[in-house]
Amino acid sequence: METSDTHPLLSLVHLCMLCLLCFMVTIEASNDKVSAMYVFGDSTVDSGNNNYINTAFKSDFPPYGRDFANQVPTGRFTNGKLATDFLASYLGLKELLPPYLDPNLSDKELITGVSFASAGSGFDPLTPTLGNVIPIPKQLEHFKECKKRMEGMLGKQRTENHMNNAVFFISAGTNDFVINYFTLPIRRKSFTLLNYGQFLLQHVKDFIQNLWTEGARKIAFVGLPPMGCLPIMITFNSDNAFLDRNCVDKYSAVARDHNVMLQHELFLMQLNFSNPAGAKISYIDIYGPLANMIQEHEKFGLDEVDSGCCGSGYIETTFLCNEVSYVCSDPSKYVFFDSLHPTEKVYHNLFMAARHNIDALING
Repeated sequence: METSDTHPLLSLVHLCMLCLLCFMVTIEASNDKVSAMYVFGDSTVDSGNNNYINTAFKSDFPPYGRDFANQVPTGRFTNGKLATDFLASYLGLKELLPPYLDPNLSDKELITGVSFASAGSGFDPLTPTLGNVIPIPKQLEHFKECKKRMEGMLGKQRTENHMNNAVFFISAGTNDFVINYFTLPIRRKSFTLLNYGQFLLQHVKDFIQNLWTEGARKIAFVGLPPMGCLPIMITFNSDNAFLDRNCVDKYSAVARDHNVMLQHELFLMQLNFSNPAGAKISYIDIYGPLANMIQEHEKFGLDEVDSGCCGSGYIETTFLCNEVSYVCSDPSKYVFFDSLHPTEKVYHNLFMAARHNIDALING
């Protein structure tokens, strides 16, 4: 009499093959429309890369991360999560977007998305040298390394398909103006404000072109915030910063003008690229939502808009915001955690404001 029993070893082999197949399917289709998320830029999206380089621009110590899981300071320049963490969760990829330079990063983490960003970086090649941080072209090189590793796991064609369906998120430019152009005299001696903006935009276009060449087809680019409302800008650019803590509009006006030029250039790039189905470059406005939270703060449950939660809130950031600093009891009442960076609550609000742009980006 014949039997339908299968040899136990053969069953184990079949089970292993099934598990492997399921893993590969999960990797390639963890989200119906988004395969991964890759992030480039500065401290607004650095989830801890600066922890692993020799720079003073770090935040891997308290009080940063005080509202993170287990109160762990991860290298994020805020009290908790970044907007990109909320976005990765929204896209169904992962709860937190890890830094690429984390030596314990798994292959699966690479495939679902990482941040290559570095606090203190910018599009001007001079900007990252000021803090010895990772230049944006180097962040692109790290991405190419990541892509090579993925080709070893998935094969070249699957990796290309994976990249075509990934979201590429870019947030940088504030340091170029705030730290570089307005604080130091070097660029101001060589560029008018208009020419400097055009100089930055050329670097932006070069970077996006390089991403496109590497297979990026869903690109989200974040504009500048109202720079004159950053507490540190108020402190250094007001006649009496202790009494007059209003936004300094001439710096916010620079951001507004630059954002208009940026949107125009992104639109032209969209037109000039060969445009397969679903390919898109999306501008993400943070100027309006952040200005709205400052101007109508009571509507958002925010009390403090012109100083950070850490220390005096006027100048403290990175190593000046430390364990011996006074820290407010409730960061959710503050727009800024230190003198430059928003609180987790504000990052969440910025993510919520950007959702419709992201939805339009991934839906083609």
